[in-house]
Amino acid sequence: MAKGSRDWTTNRGGDASRSFPPAVALPLVKIACERPDRYGRSLAKWDCRELARQVVADGLVESISPDTVGRILNNHRLKPWRHHLWLSPKVPRDAAFAARVQEVCDLYTRPLAAHEVVLCVDEKTSLQPRPRKAPTRPAVPARPVQVEHEYGRCGALNLFAAFDTRTGKVYGMTAERKRQAEFIAFLGMLDREIPASITTIQVVLDNLRMHQGKQVQAWLAKHPRFVFHHPPVHCSWMNQVEQWFSILQRKRLCIADFADKAALAQRLQAFIKEWNEVAHPFAWSTKSVAKIMAKCEPALPAAPAQPAELAQAA
Repeated sequence: MAKGSRDWTTNRGGDASRSFPPAVALPLVKIACERPDRYGRSLAKWDCRELARQVVADGLVESISPDTVGRILNNHRLKPWRHHLWLSPKVPRDAAFAARVQEVCDLYTRPLAAHEVVLCVDEKTSLQPRPRKAPTRPAVPARPVQVEHEYGRCGALNLFAAFDTRTGKVYGMTAERKRQAEFIAFLGMLDREIPASITTIQVVLDNLRMHQGKQVQAWLAKHPRFVFHHPPVHCSWMNQVEQWFSILQRKRLCIADFADKAALAQRLQAFIKEWNEVAHPFAWSTKSVAKIMAKCEPALPAAPAQPAELAQAA
């Protein structure tokens, strides 16, 4: 075999080996780069075993093992059995988009005056108590925590939370519904708890109608120290309270085992109290901003390689 070419060898031992030249490998790679439905297969994704079945059914080879398929795909860095989600942008990645992103980044990185704070606000919704049919058992030597699979249903709560970007302090309130009325009640709580010496409260929050409704606008007109900043649509990852929600989920909510909604609300407030005793901000640097601004460019998935490109790669 010429230097630099790929050897599609099925056996690595000392017995007689079989090789699959590009004439076989390239059609296999082409199939792996297309959806199974195109080949009349009712599969969500290809795996090595199903691809082996397909190339045999298509008459490309008499037999081929899933391991050999895996090695061929590995040479093309293909893993069609994996997937990830992506989102088509609803707004253009233009100068206006970049300006809104830069506005939020500046709030996170610039020095703040003594009279202002920056809060990231959002809601964690549909938190269910899920009381278990049997008590959860703590860990013992050689046995992890045991959680009863069956649970009861007794409603759900919504957690309204605000994360102070400079101190890490969290403000929280639970409510059974998520409307402008509950959001305004949460804003009122912030207004009472934040000292009057803070004359500017910069609030970063998403573009929900609940955050921009007429009732909210009327409330803001009477409370001018609150200034809202909305990142672009589908940029909730820029809201730092989402990072705190992931900590809450991992440390408190990964086992949902609360007697009722009142018990859930009490334990959420207890978690917030404990967090605030050791609160810390999240690190946002100029490097972080540079990475975010780079995301302002359109980033669509690359089109599958065409047969000519695959032949050249082989």
